[in-house]
Amino acid sequence: MRTPAEAKAQARTLRRALAASGHTVSHAEALELVAHQNGARDWNTLNARLMKEATGHVPLHLNGAVRGRYLGQPFTGRIVSLSQKGDGYAIAIQLDQPVDTVQFASFSNLRRRINGSIGRNGRSAARTSDGFPQLIVERDGGRT
Repeated sequence: MRTPAEAKAQARTLRRALAASGHTVSHAEALELVAHQNGARDWNTLNARLMKEATGHVPLHLNGAVRGRYLGQPFTGRIVSLSQKGDGYAIAIQLDQPVDTVQFASFSNLRRRINGSIGRNGRSAARTSDGFPQLIVERDGGRT
């Protein structure tokens, strides 16, 4: 299975097969069963993974839970601003916990909000000195 459309088709097939054997399930329940069969926690997680694999696009939305790395530091947070910018997005993320953007022991710089630009793949074009994207954003399927 490579796309959300294929997963939905599999759910319809599963639903018909179960109905034929006397087990009635809703379409939503069939989607959840397909997600579990494919190693995902739920349909939303599977759908996001398939969308990203099929299109290279990380599906993001305002107030959506996200996780990622900023200047090499892991974070979780919520999108507070999102707008189309060229072939990507201008994004602002309110962090759940402040992130220290300085890697020196002698001082720190705690950030509570990140503003940046990312491509449709969730990665910034700007790089750190070691070559990694300054900002990497993914949907956080474990949070609502």
